[in-house]
Amino acid sequence: MHTIDLLATHARAVRATVPIVARVRPPDLSLPTPCAEWNLGHLLAHMIAQHRGFAAAAAGHGGDLDLWQPRPPDDDVTREYAEAAESVIAAFARPDVAERGFLLPEITPQPIPGRLAIGFHLVDYVVHGWDVARTLGIAYELPPDVLAAALPIAEAVPAGEARLAPGAAFAPPLPDPGQDPLDRILALLGRDPGQNVVPRR
Repeated sequence: MHTIDLLATHARAVRATVPIVARVRPPDLSLPTPCAEWNLGHLLAHMIAQHRGFAAAAAGHGGDLDLWQPRPPDDDVTREYAEAAESVIAAFARPDVAERGFLLPEITPQPIPGRLAIGFHLVDYVVHGWDVARTLGIAYELPPDVLAAALPIAEAVPAGEARLAPGAAFAPPLPDPGQDPLDRILALLGRDPGQNVVPRR
């Protein structure tokens, strides 16, 4: 995929999560999520921190571990989330970002090519958007080109014992659920696509 297309697809994937998060209300923050041991407040804190961390990495500051630390969401989590999402989109839009080395200390101490880092962030937010929608019991749909870009990235994520370690980004893959690309991405990264929508109680 051409760099311009990758950046545009990434922006669509991230922006698709914003209206999902906008549905969150304060009582929802204590709800359990598909991410083991995280309630929705923890998940949103992680998502905001990752946006900010990747934005910092694009600017050459990814080695600052403090920038990656999740913090409790503020009183207006939907605004905070939307601003963090736009910050990473803007950071990735800077010239030559895809050719830079990104420091992502949670993954490896060595710089990662920017193009690869952008792909990591894209697939992470395809999945985390589903996590939030699943938690809230609302439908989640993405454009076909976003799913087409995310699927080969999900297929390339190693499936070894590291996925069983505490704090692993993804659980072990689940059985192939069929041809639906979102279902396949979710299953590859340890989510059960059969739980896509749970009615709100």
